[in-house]
Amino acid sequence: MFVIIGFLVSMACIFGVYIAHGGNIGVILHALPFEIITILGAAMGAFVMNNQMKVVKASFAGLAGCFKGSKYTKARYMELLALQFDILQKARKEGLMAIEQDVENPDQSPLFKKYPVISADHHVTEFITDYLRMMVSGNLNAHEIESLMDAEIETHHQEAHAPVAAIARLAGGLPAFGIVAAVLGVVNTMGSVGQPPAVLGGMIGSALVGTFLGILMAYGIVEPLGGLMEQKTEEASKEFTCIKTTLLASMQGYAPSTAIEFGRKVLFSDVRPSFSELEGHVKGKK
Repeated sequence: MFVIIGFLVSMACIFGVYIAHGGNIGVILHALPFEIITILGAAMGAFVMNNQMKVVKASFAGLAGCFKGSKYTKARYMELLALQFDILQKARKEGLMAIEQDVENPDQSPLFKKYPVISADHHVTEFITDYLRMMVSGNLNAHEIESLMDAEIETHHQEAHAPVAAIARLAGGLPAFGIVAAVLGVVNTMGSVGQPPAVLGGMIGSALVGTFLGILMAYGIVEPLGGLMEQKTEEASKEFTCIKTTLLASMQGYAPSTAIEFGRKVLFSDVRPSFSELEGHVKGKK
């Protein structure tokens, strides 16, 4: 919603001021289809050449996600922390072997079924169960598991940032493709030097629209969307950090209620539940 509002405000200010100062919007509209095809066509071709197909697909998925609200809400994090509390509480009361079936078959686990938002997320469920399985096996200590968690989170971070970097490169290239379109327009104009000045002026104006559009699309559309994609990527990484902090606190001997407090503290302030909110949610799930 805010993406669309921001776009409309930006376009209204740019074109509104241009028209208010007597600008001829007809020149821009006349050249618009041809310049857009030239610039976007060239940019998309270069984009596909410059990236693996998995990055291309992830980039388009990320751009589409910019127009949706964030799924990383306070309610989601309360579900995540409450799930971890239930698992760790069961392990503390009945022993680590008691959660073995929950870990091996989360789809059939009553604990996971209580939290459908989290259990529906395959990546989060897999991350939790993988490290709980290591805790159950007892073959690794807390420092070894922490190192492995850091490596996995870093890998996830790198993979998630590949589309962000691809969009940033696309934004950087759009002004250059705008210049290419403008140069082609100038070349076309130079081939018509015998035309009256009014006609030549219109042709030169149309040629310059290419430079204008390249810069506008780069800094008014693509780069802002790339920045939003990066922020959403950071949100996704924070969820894994929350899980890591909670499980490591448990491995170091802290009670489940204290362990989830460790996890709560690493969350961003706008989605971090208060102590009383989390406590009430956990009790309500019992």
